[in-house]
Amino acid sequence: MIKLIMCLHRRADITREAFQDYWQNSHGPFFMKNAAVMRTQKYVQSHTLSSPLNESMRQSRSMAEEFDGVAEVWFESENDLMEAMGSTEMAELGPKLIEDENNFIDHSRSCAFLVEEIEF
Repeated sequence: MIKLIMCLHRRADITREAFQDYWQNSHGPFFMKNAAVMRTQKYVQSHTLSSPLNESMRQSRSMAEEFDGVAEVWFESENDLMEAMGSTEMAELGPKLIEDENNFIDHSRSCAFLVEEIEF
């Protein structure tokens, strides 16, 4: 298994609450409706809490601001993901997925990368 991690910042013109509401109640169902096309094995949204502890941790370590949320998407393998991305179905879905993401994500301040989990 591999996992795609997306660390997300919301668009500047929406609140964190609006970002999380859209992500959970609109984008999430849209994503899951199309999960088979992407060969997604599992999809998890982690919504950042509005907590003073986040600011305390950031300041105590001189860290950058927190993300508004993190998406985790599991795939069977990197090769399986590549095959899915090269499919005709994904060619049709890709622009729709990005269009939907543009409703709430600031892509210029967000990032995405593949990882392999190592448990201890």
